[in-house]
Amino acid sequence: MVEVTEVRLSRRNSKDGKLKAFATITFDNQFVIRDLKIIDGKKGYFVAMPSKKVYDSCQKCGKKNPIRNNYCGKCGVKLNPRKVDRREEHRDIAHPINSKTRDYIQEAVVGEYKKALEEGGFQDDEESDYFEGAKSSKDDDFDKISAYEDDYEIEAEHTEHIEHTEEAEHSEDTEHELADRLDI
Repeated sequence: MVEVTEVRLSRRNSKDGKLKAFATITFDNQFVIRDLKIIDGKKGYFVAMPSKKVYDSCQKCGKKNPIRNNYCGKCGVKLNPRKVDRREEHRDIAHPINSKTRDYIQEAVVGEYKKALEEGGFQDDEESDYFEGAKSSKDDDFDKISAYEDDYEIEAEHTEHIEHTEEAEHSEDTEHELADRLDI
């Protein structure tokens, strides 16, 4: 089984809210999962996996709308909302496929959260910076991941710029072609 080698926490201070913190976990110093939520439930703390909202497309304009919406957010046409339980409105992006792994992740994340609370590892502001848990002493690995993300973003921006340049060149070619056809 993979090992949780780092837990980073970002606390949320809401007096009556059940969401206590967000967590980022690293497996084997190689794979990161962000946006796990630490929730204060009826039976104590538990970890909710990162998820996304489920959408249906409008029959008229094709805009994606949350599955419980009665009307399209773009064209206003009446939708046929699905009658679903609130738990079905979101779909997990990443999640363990067995209870042993879920328990392992939950123990690691909740354990780090409780330790941070006891040690006063959180700041008192609304949204503190990420708190680095005691599980990791490898800041270099996290910096490498951040550097990789920066490289990826730069590459994505470069690719986007190339696509826009190619579109502009194609647009100019099309304009010249039209002008030639119309003898302008």
